[in-house]
Amino acid sequence: MGNRVKGRAKPKSQKAASSSSMGSKRKLSRMGKKQKSNHSGLDATFINRSATLRKLGITLKDFQRLCILKGVYPREPRGRTPNKRKGLVYFHIKDVRALAHEPILEKFREFKAFMKKVRKSAGRNEKDEAARKHAQAPTYTLHHLVKERYPRFIDALSDLDDALTLVYLFAALPSQGRILSRITHSAKKLSAAWGAYTALTSSITKSFISVKGVYFESAVSSDSCPPVNIRWIVPHAFTQHLPKDVDYRVMVTFFEFYETYLGFVLYKLYSDIGVRYPLEVDLGSGGKGLKMNLLEGYLNVLTVRNEEEGKNITSVVTAAAEPKKDEETKKAKLTKSEKAKQKELIQTVGIALTKINENDMDEDEDDEDVKVSEPLKQALSNLAQEQSNTLPSSATQDLSAEAEQRRRLFANLTFFFSREVPRGYLELVSLSYGAKVGWEGEGSPLSISDPSITHHVVDRPKLLPIYSSLPSREFVQPQWIADCANFKFLLPCSRYGVGIALPPHLSPWSNEDEEEGYTPPFAKEVERLKNGEIGTLSMEETVKDQNDTPVEKDNEKEDSDDDSDSDEKTPNDTKKQDSDVEEEEDEDEENAHEKSNSTSKMDEEAKELAKLVMSKKATRLYGRMKKGQSQKQERIEILQRKRREIDESKDMRATGAKSNKKKKLERLKDERKDLEKEYVKQTGRNR
Repeated sequence: MGNRVKGRAKPKSQKAASSSSMGSKRKLSRMGKKQKSNHSGLDATFINRSATLRKLGITLKDFQRLCILKGVYPREPRGRTPNKRKGLVYFHIKDVRALAHEPILEKFREFKAFMKKVRKSAGRNEKDEAARKHAQAPTYTLHHLVKERYPRFIDALSDLDDALTLVYLFAALPSQGRILSRITHSAKKLSAAWGAYTALTSSITKSFISVKGVYFESAVSSDSCPPVNIRWIVPHAFTQHLPKDVDYRVMVTFFEFYETYLGFVLYKLYSDIGVRYPLEVDLGSGGKGLKMNLLEGYLNVLTVRNEEEGKNITSVVTAAAEPKKDEETKKAKLTKSEKAKQKELIQTVGIALTKINENDMDEDEDDEDVKVSEPLKQALSNLAQEQSNTLPSSATQDLSAEAEQRRRLFANLTFFFSREVPRGYLELVSLSYGAKVGWEGEGSPLSISDPSITHHVVDRPKLLPIYSSLPSREFVQPQWIADCANFKFLLPCSRYGVGIALPPHLSPWSNEDEEEGYTPPFAKEVERLKNGEIGTLSMEETVKDQNDTPVEKDNEKEDSDDDSDSDEKTPNDTKKQDSDVEEEEDEDEENAHEKSNSTSKMDEEAKELAKLVMSKKATRLYGRMKKGQSQKQERIEILQRKRREIDESKDMRATGAKSNKKKKLERLKDERKDLEKEYVKQTGRNR
């Protein structure tokens, strides 16, 4: 009972005022309770890395790996740092709680306990037991993480840039150290599957060859989302040297997640075009050092999968060529769809039969025991081969209008790549824009002497003597394919001939004319070429020819006739006329100059008056706008100045003259020599 006395009333609490009718507990709930330290505010919201490791009970290596797979990154607190401790890495408490409930964390702990058992057996020199235990290592999957991080397919497509760049990088790296051969082989398969899809759907919109690599951009769309622009980099096909200051363990962890992530995306994209992923590519037999064209293999499988009509034709016709077994099946009733299919089969059989030589048919009639199915099968195989050279109709039915326009660019062209040409990215661009491709090497569908080749891509300073005996074709440099694809126009091959200085390779991601305010001269030439203002032979010469129009020539003739008539006049009259004309021109120039000055002054006064009427907020906004315009104008002037310097240097090289820098350097050298001579004269000794 405490200090309470029996029979007396309970006294009021000291926490509430005597005049207040509110109880003490109600008053405390209204005023708020006193919180404990490190349970609210900034100190409880963020937790540093060492405290996170203690909370999760894992090592730093496993924690980094878990954060990469889960997509958790450090956060920087706004304002002050928690507990006034600077220079630390902090994580949000919600992210730490999400990591604590991750199923992969339990797998990491199981693997740690498992490795203790393996090391224990290995320490006892029980190699067989250690090998048996090591084969039973716990495994895990990342499927739930992909679904958790990307709940919608458009989110997965939007975040595909880094994944593709890393996959293409691993496909180009050698297998050594932490980069295992399994990783490089998986990266090559993923990159080939992605390249085959973009080439088949004509989704590549832009490409740019730079020092770092080849930049690509593709517009990928699906049934459930609008088109998404995806940009990635393909490294050049050089021998890659692995630097020692790079943590490849982190890169391998990223690739572990991107491998599963790309598998999900490719499965969805391939299912949209009616193909099951992953594809089963038959790459033939060969050793580990065999260079396999995975992209070509995936494209072949895609064309075969999409040619369902061709498959049905070949299977039915071969069955009809064999001896008849069941007569009852022929008498069965056919549905409308089956009759339509049968008509299509009969038409294709007729096409195949027309390709059989008449001489072979005559010989077959003389022989009684000849097999009729052999020439029919051969003709069908030739027909299937012709169909395989072109893309299937079912793959192009669902293409958008822009994709169909891109596919028509190289539709009737056949490219052949020489041995020195980097075939990877050029083949990807060519196939995406509808061209047929062949190369100098194994597995090429075209030979070098094929008459259907329209363009021979060569990257040499001079043509080889062997090329003179080839059929007529255009010899171009590799940049021609990329520029035609970027401008979406077939540029003249004369500017890209072998041994000729190439035009500038413009980036397709540069700002548009309205935004940047500067257009390179080559872009202007291409626009005039598209509009038909320039011929297809040489751009500079045709501009000069177009300037000399027939009307101007007639005017020149009339001027010459007038000059001949004026020659008959006396020289005094001509002098008077010239002086009068000069005086009139000077007066017109003065009047125009005075008018321009007066209008400019009036405009400036109107601007100043408008500024006075503006509010303070409007004047600040106007000042920022004028500052942005001035900075934009400065960038334009810098680009124009660089263009003038390039043109001047080209003109000086053509004429053999010296540039201003060389003249300045020679002048400084001469001045230095003069100073040395004066020094020798004054001191009487050399330096």
